[in-house]
Amino acid sequence: MSSDSGQSPRPVSADTTPPVQPREVSDVRALRALAHPVRIALLEILTIEGPLTATEAAERIGESPTTCSFHLRQLAKYNFVEEAGGGKGRARPWRVTSTYLQFSAHDDPELEVASNALIRLFRDRQLDRYRTWLETKAMFPLPWRQAAGESDLVFYVTADELKALNHELMAFLLPRFRDRLTDPSQRPDGSVPVEMLVFSYPVTLPKQNP
Repeated sequence: MSSDSGQSPRPVSADTTPPVQPREVSDVRALRALAHPVRIALLEILTIEGPLTATEAAERIGESPTTCSFHLRQLAKYNFVEEAGGGKGRARPWRVTSTYLQFSAHDDPELEVASNALIRLFRDRQLDRYRTWLETKAMFPLPWRQAAGESDLVFYVTADELKALNHELMAFLLPRFRDRLTDPSQRPDGSVPVEMLVFSYPVTLPKQNP
């Protein structure tokens, strides 16, 4: 992962699709560079729609091409996006370097603060989309309203069991639909991008030692 030192964007990759395995982001500078609403919006739209030029991305997220071009170059410095090949200037397409980002807990206080700040930005945007779904779901056909769901569970587990459970969920979900995210030809007729949020956390504060 490169630092913010005026380095040029990384060269075009020979691979045609981004990797689907989660990328662990554990560099404070990279976390801080990503913690910007426009940059998060660019990552989201590139992940969903695939390679886009700065102008095309600007139309999708409601920003100017100049703004998107600048933020795409900043994202490239930290290897979050790369040139997809073809085109020049703002007409060159960009793509994400990984379709999944992962932000784990760390003992480093500075890293933990930066990671939590970024996660809050992502979650706020996701919860805004969920609220939009609640407000507009009456507009969707009945099959989609029946297919979408909300559920909550409370259960007792150890930290090791919870970690294993989260790994099992990702191991089940990632392989099942991952090709559809990077290869449009794999998507069945009638399929649309769907967001699933899975939170798992203790509901009580840890006991304090006397």
